[in-house]
Amino acid sequence: MLRSRLTQAACAAQRAFSTTPKVLAAKQMTVRDALNSALDEELSRDDRVFLLGEEVAQYDGAYKVSRGLWKKYGDKRIIDTPITEMGFAGIAVGAAMAGLRPVCEFMTFNFAMQAIDHIINSAAKTFYMSAGAVNVPIVFRGPNGAASGVAAQHSQCFAAWYAHCPGLKVISPYDTEDARGLLKAAIRDPDPVVFLENELMYGTAFPVDDKILDKDFLVPIGKAKIMRPGKDITIVAHSKAVETALLAAADLAKKGIEAEIINLRSIRPLDTATIFASVRKTHHLITLENGWPQHGVGAEICARIMEDQTFFELDAPVWRCCGVDVPMPYAKTLEANALPRVADVAEAALKVLGGKAGKATAALK
Repeated sequence: MLRSRLTQAACAAQRAFSTTPKVLAAKQMTVRDALNSALDEELSRDDRVFLLGEEVAQYDGAYKVSRGLWKKYGDKRIIDTPITEMGFAGIAVGAAMAGLRPVCEFMTFNFAMQAIDHIINSAAKTFYMSAGAVNVPIVFRGPNGAASGVAAQHSQCFAAWYAHCPGLKVISPYDTEDARGLLKAAIRDPDPVVFLENELMYGTAFPVDDKILDKDFLVPIGKAKIMRPGKDITIVAHSKAVETALLAAADLAKKGIEAEIINLRSIRPLDTATIFASVRKTHHLITLENGWPQHGVGAEICARIMEDQTFFELDAPVWRCCGVDVPMPYAKTLEANALPRVADVAEAALKVLGGKAGKATAALK
């Protein structure tokens, strides 16, 4: 019931961004249906593609992402596995080495730690160790990061974990466009891709047009998207944190502050060109993520800025908004305070802008 209410709240929050008649008249598609349609179209397009994981077939997937696919494609291409992540991840990597294109679903990426040897040592490194002779075209996908009420062992964000490893591409979609276009691109990619979804976004609907619904629609891996243009401060986020950033930007706009919101989409490769260009315009930067602060995605962005001429464009230090540096609490109130909130991001922006924030508010009056 709690999870249902959170999903409804997320839907309502997203719809609040879109109020023009054109957007209101647009078609809507949930993130879940975007992933489902992407899988369906790629299975139909390429006989080498197959899906395996726990409960993906007869049960239609733990989160119903694979709904209807087993009935359409049968046992050979939609495969239920035992509860052994190490086992079925190894099978999937071997199948990729042999020329197939497996999509390996983890019920949650927390369980992927059972299979991390296959992901890192087999999938990520084989192309290099074979001197380019053996590709491993595989997608590891499933929900990642904090959900609701699942506590310390089921709430981790693995974006920084996997992005640390050369040989992997790491994707973190936010909305329907991201989920559909990036999953199709990941399945077609010749290299191993870690595809980090978010459980709380599955039921959220976003507007889609005919371009997004086209069977050949792809979102390029390694390219970020500016979700909201702005001139005063840049906020960089990924996955569900993009929603937090957009809500914070709406609050800041009431104070006369225009924040530019960047949806990273890809964690590795990281689109530093889009980030640098935005910082050269706004001269202020906040990174936002639901993962832990130490060695996180935001920390990497800070380092990239420091190592580039863009550093000299900053008028204030970069500010990181992250999850609290503790295992996720189970208590509802503590869980809410362990993740960055809209008020936290807005407050950080005011601190980074300093006196400029006051001038913007005064000008608004």
